[in-house]
Amino acid sequence: MTVLIAFDGSDDSKTAIEYAARHLKPEPIVILSVWEPLLAQLTWAPLAAGVPVTAEQGDDGKFEEEKQAEALASKGAELARAAGAAEATPRAERGGGPVWAAIVDVAEEVNASLVVTGSRGLAGARSMILGSVSTRVLHHAGRPVLVVPPPKEND
Repeated sequence: MTVLIAFDGSDDSKTAIEYAARHLKPEPIVILSVWEPLLAQLTWAPLAAGVPVTAEQGDDGKFEEEKQAEALASKGAELARAAGAAEATPRAERGGGPVWAAIVDVAEEVNASLVVTGSRGLAGARSMILGSVSTRVLHHAGRPVLVVPPPKEND
């Protein structure tokens, strides 16, 4: 089986990688970073209508956002190996909708025994306005999900 860890480069997602690598039994780990071209992101942004943006692929046929997601996933895999994971594979996946849906789809594809995400710890109105990737993964994955909270700050 495979452990899928969602990684967006945030401190919270780094904490999730380190926790999972240190505490879970040795299983192959896939570090997933979800990306989409900037133009697709701007289609739902409020200022998109007034900003002329073109989405261009490089000579290698890849969008800049894809290259950044690949580098981010590779960094996450390095973090997992440094924290004790025996096997960690980076994966960048193009999202066609919400990030949580891409995570759930990849979890299904790799038949993940566990999905791990970090939690930004938002509550109340901020959580309702911004939404929660980890909450949606938890409710839609149909498999075990581990949500790792942010580390406690020193008093």
